[in-house]
Amino acid sequence: MTFTAPHVDWAHLSPVLIVLGAAAVSVLLEAFVPARHRRTVQLAFSGAALAGALVAVAALWSGVKSSGGVRVLGTSLIVDGPTLVLQGTIAALALVSLLIIADRTSTGEDAFAPSAASVPGSDYEELARRHGLTQTEVYPLVLFATGGMLIFPATGDLLTLFVALEVLSLPLYLLTGMARRRRLLSQEAAMKYFLLGAFASALMLFGIGLVYGYAGSLSYADIAAATQNPSGLDTLLLVGSVMVLAGLLFKIGAVPFHAWTPDVYQGAPTPITGFMAACTKVAAFGALLRVVYTVIPGLQWDIDVVLWTVTILTMVVGTVIAMVQTDMKRLLAYSSVAHAGFILTGVVALDSAGVSAVLFYLLVYGAATIGAFGVVWLVRERDADGVVLGEATHLSQWAGIGRRHPWHAGAFALFLFSFAGIPLTAGFVGKFGVFSAAVDGGAWPLALLGVLASAGAAFFYVRIVVLMFFSDAPADEAPAAAPAPVESDVVLEGGATPAVATLVAEKAPALTTTVVGTEGFAAIAIALCAVTTIVLGVFPTPVLDAISHMSTFLP
Repeated sequence: MTFTAPHVDWAHLSPVLIVLGAAAVSVLLEAFVPARHRRTVQLAFSGAALAGALVAVAALWSGVKSSGGVRVLGTSLIVDGPTLVLQGTIAALALVSLLIIADRTSTGEDAFAPSAASVPGSDYEELARRHGLTQTEVYPLVLFATGGMLIFPATGDLLTLFVALEVLSLPLYLLTGMARRRRLLSQEAAMKYFLLGAFASALMLFGIGLVYGYAGSLSYADIAAATQNPSGLDTLLLVGSVMVLAGLLFKIGAVPFHAWTPDVYQGAPTPITGFMAACTKVAAFGALLRVVYTVIPGLQWDIDVVLWTVTILTMVVGTVIAMVQTDMKRLLAYSSVAHAGFILTGVVALDSAGVSAVLFYLLVYGAATIGAFGVVWLVRERDADGVVLGEATHLSQWAGIGRRHPWHAGAFALFLFSFAGIPLTAGFVGKFGVFSAAVDGGAWPLALLGVLASAGAAFFYVRIVVLMFFSDAPADEAPAAAPAPVESDVVLEGGATPAVATLVAEKAPALTTTVVGTEGFAAIAIALCAVTTIVLGVFPTPVLDAISHMSTFLP
């Protein structure tokens, strides 16, 4: 038996190879570069890798546009129009996220624990903090996660889909637990994310097994061909397809697979929350689009019931629960759930207009999300002595911040208006696109519900804007003197003679809110996101045309 080496089209793999190759080299840099230069080298190298991936996507654009796409590594990867749009979006958003991840405050602190492996509150953690240790392992982890995201929407078989899911997920589990402050909350979020993610992966793997049992192949093309010939195993196909969809819906945070979203968004380091909320959603929706449009179109009448139900629940639950949130990061988390429902209306449309609308929505939503979490990372608590503490995430702490820091609050208001779909923002164009595609595809009830849910969501977005610009900041309270000692009788166990205990209660010092100064990377990222939100809201036509010409999946 002779072995024939497969032909590998390295050029079409270049965006993925650049990022994953850089991730592997980045691990070596972590080992060999001196500690004092490590952060600078890692940041420059990671930024160059992501920029290189963008250049590679641009270089492949015209060829794929004219040919329609190619299959790489047999049927493992498919590089077509939607693949390049999604890979370019992921690389661009990851590059902007990297600026916020790398930024440091004026006190020299970044968002990550000096020693993520140390026990919170331990002597070793305090020693690491005093010596100024930094976790530059963040950079290779971000690159590995981004590499998995680049593969996820380009997969051509279910095995590669599962491998890509794990490559993008495992680094995110680690990054979630690396927050500098609120360490226990961060580690709890990482554990929840890991456990629920493991269940979702197992569910998907079980579904893959069932689909393989039906079609006898893991290739998308073979499965699609098998669905055209009804057999006695149709139930196997239907159950397996629903389980695969459940794994993908978990990654986009759709109801009822959304339970991890608020806890993980709240507990993770805020720059990682922005990276995860934007890039993971782009990759997961890209994979979902390919599965729904190319693998199981023959099951449309069966799968539509599932997708309609999930879309309705996601829009309603995300919007309603976001209205009662008092923590900014949890509010944005439930907002993300609602937006997953809005984007799903474009998926349900099942036409090329729906694909291009979803691709555009993912771009503008990702830009606004990264910018919003970038602002959240800069808003901090400050004690009576002027010492800057952790992030001020309670809504009441944002009262009056627009008067003291108008530029940051103005940028945050712009992102909120884009989330709400206010005209002349990119979010309005994105929502109009997915709702129009749903109407054209016969899913007008979903579009109507989406409009109503958007109106409801505008309530809590506008409430934050009013709080920032039209509410007075809480008056600074001076620390009160300690009250007089209070004596109380404490009866010891066993009827022993009562002892007198002195209980001294001291009032905690008052906290105020400020916007912390940084090296400027976060400000650049926020400015880029704001410009993108405005430009794509006022002049969206060139980008919409470019995406519409690249919205056809290779069968």
